[in-house]
Amino acid sequence: MTDTPRITAGKRLARQAGYFIREHSEQKFSLEEIAGALFVNGNYLSRVFKRETGHTLLWYHNTVRCEKAKKLLSESDLSVSEISEAVGFVSPAHFSHIFRKMTGTAPSTWREHPGDYLKETDPK
Repeated sequence: MTDTPRITAGKRLARQAGYFIREHSEQKFSLEEIAGALFVNGNYLSRVFKRETGHTLLWYHNTVRCEKAKKLLSESDLSVSEISEAVGFVSPAHFSHIFRKMTGTAPSTWREHPGDYLKETDPK
């Protein structure tokens, strides 16, 4: 018998939830919608995801959106409002608040000096 590492059901579920979030990150969805897509209870999914990743589903969703926003800020001339909409935030103010919380700086400042901010938000 080989000693290959086994993927637990919890790890598999957390990976599936992460995949769902990455694939639908620009959309608004609820915990129940993710859970329904994965055929599990929402509370169970939330607990398992937190246990396996150390983060909440909302944190992960915001992280994915901010990573996409960083790329758009660095590689496009879109306004902060346009980027906010492109990554799925309803309001530019909320986007700016979450971006600042996740990265430690405002989106416009990130655009001007992206290499100056080392706070990593990349979802694993």
